[in-house]
Amino acid sequence: MAFLADALSRVKPSATIAVTQKARELRGRGREIISLSVGEPDFDTPDNIKAAAIAAIQRGETKYGPVAGILPLREAIANKFKRENGLDYKPTQCIVGTGGKQILFNALMASLNPGDEVIISAPYWVSYPEIVALCGGTAVIVETKAEQAYKLQPEDLERAITPRTKWVILNSPSNPSGAAYTRDELKALTEVLLRHEHVWVLTDDMYEHLVYGDFVYTTPAQVEPGLYHRTLTMNGVSKSYAMTGWRIGYAAGPEQLIRAMDMIQGQQTSGACSIAQWAAVEALSGPQDFIATSRRAFESRRDLVVSMLNHAAHLQTHKPEGAFYVFPSCADAIGKVSAGGTRILSDADFVTALLEEEGVAVVQGSAFGMGPNFRVSYATSNEALEKACAKIQAFCAGLR
Repeated sequence: MAFLADALSRVKPSATIAVTQKARELRGRGREIISLSVGEPDFDTPDNIKAAAIAAIQRGETKYGPVAGILPLREAIANKFKRENGLDYKPTQCIVGTGGKQILFNALMASLNPGDEVIISAPYWVSYPEIVALCGGTAVIVETKAEQAYKLQPEDLERAITPRTKWVILNSPSNPSGAAYTRDELKALTEVLLRHEHVWVLTDDMYEHLVYGDFVYTTPAQVEPGLYHRTLTMNGVSKSYAMTGWRIGYAAGPEQLIRAMDMIQGQQTSGACSIAQWAAVEALSGPQDFIATSRRAFESRRDLVVSMLNHAAHLQTHKPEGAFYVFPSCADAIGKVSAGGTRILSDADFVTALLEEEGVAVVQGSAFGMGPNFRVSYATSNEALEKACAKIQAFCAGLR
């Protein structure tokens, strides 16, 4: 009898973590490495949020709290959804987890039975299909196209739905493509879902505040109130408030589902860190000017990266609407040989050679379910981005 669980055979290790580790190893050998592989804002957490955490410590807010989250935070979450998304939730419909991943695990563990299907559009965040597999479900991958800005099309969604479909996961803006759905695009998808009452919607809104130009953000339950009773709207403070290490994700949805998620979390981790929760109260309820400042910086970085990569040989780079990623195609590089002698047979070969020869770390698109592409995170300084993109240009120029 094997010691390790069979479920592990269905799961792959995180490619983003693997690239980050390889970059660390090269840096440890004295190499200069520019990492564009991590989805983490380079800004510091705003001072008012840090001060709220310190005040919580000084008040003695260091004991166990409710599994679903402290009431002031669940109230702040409900107020946020009303204020920014026009969605009415009671605090009892809200839950706090240790990051967005735990929210996803809780929801899928609470609802999936063996054979249940979850529709995920590619390119996707690396953890979606793996979490589905760990929870006993089957991920149904629907590919999108660059010419459609990597967005799920309603006719493709319709074809993917079967009697076994339990969820569709929507992520806007997207990790890794940065694609964000307009209200009309979401409306077309929600019209399909209205016809299939057994399908629930899990919407990952983690990059909600990072949209650029005149783009107006909307979320599915806001666009189609008819889906409110079967939608779990997930979000968090990590990206919008530069709070990745605080590990606070949250969601709101039907009370029956939230109670089930609460029960699972109660046997898992119990409540999230009390100090981080009080910091999140301030993030959601306090001044919001940090968001506009960071958004302007990210928009400038996006424009810089897209422009420089579109001047690189053999790359085609779509200009995304949001998040802090671009997802260039390196299809024209396949079959060529790098200046260092590596034959490029896949996007994995491309990113490995780029890291080893030029010291730039990115993540292969196949890790996100679509290649030959690669993901560039522009959540770092303009200086680092200019240097890294120049190295990418040099690498591509050397392909023969």
